[in-house]
Amino acid sequence: MASQFFNRIGQIGLGVALVGGVVNSALFNVDGGHRAVIFDRFTGVKNHVVGEGTHFFIPWVQRPIIFDIRSRPRNIPTVTGSKDLQNVNITLRILFRPVPEQLPKIYTILGIDYDERVLPSITTEVLKAVVAQFDAGELITQRELVSQKVNEELTERASHFGVILDDIALTHLTFGKEFTHAVELKQVAQQDAERARFLVEKAEQQKRASIISAEGDAQAAILLAKSFGEAGEGLVELRKIEAAEDIAYQLSRSRQVSYLPPGQNVLLNLPTQ
Repeated sequence: MASQFFNRIGQIGLGVALVGGVVNSALFNVDGGHRAVIFDRFTGVKNHVVGEGTHFFIPWVQRPIIFDIRSRPRNIPTVTGSKDLQNVNITLRILFRPVPEQLPKIYTILGIDYDERVLPSITTEVLKAVVAQFDAGELITQRELVSQKVNEELTERASHFGVILDDIALTHLTFGKEFTHAVELKQVAQQDAERARFLVEKAEQQKRASIISAEGDAQAAILLAKSFGEAGEGLVELRKIEAAEDIAYQLSRSRQVSYLPPGQNVLLNLPTQ
């Protein structure tokens, strides 16, 4: 009797384990920031998108495909040509994510690695088309306009494939060695031209100063000649007196100069033998 009871319990436990295994194999989890698409062996990819949480599916018949719908970064380098035929190296940084409602279409047409199939090709295409509208100098001075055009066209192209671009930025923009060398030579030439212009302007200013000084001297000479003609030798004597007064004033302020009246013996009265 006891043996039959234990056999019965063992059979029930085995049945529960089998049922639990079957149920567990028919469950799958969709984490936060993800979505799932169900592939059915008989009907193909279902149009229904499975949200977050735990869900049932039919083992062997159905298979869940998990997609990450959060924004992810990607850097795409491209070499293209400008309007003036200069080689331009551009790196574009993109934040992308799929449209959740279009995941069945994305999986059917592009697969789970849709970003590898879509982003490099459309990015290269758009960059080549936009950069060809600007020459090398405009790519530097009008970088914001270039970025805006790339953003608009690339967002539109990506929407055709069910991809949302949250952010697009030009993170790297360089030119070929020949263009860089030419720019350096141009800068040196501009600096030399500015230096030469400064020297010319300086010489011109010195020339003008010399002319003005000469004109002032000539005008002073004319005025002096006119004064001499009107006042005669009196003006000369007045200038001599003013000069003598100025010399006497300067000598009186000096401690190393002594003044001796005229007609006096300048030697000290020394005793004579």
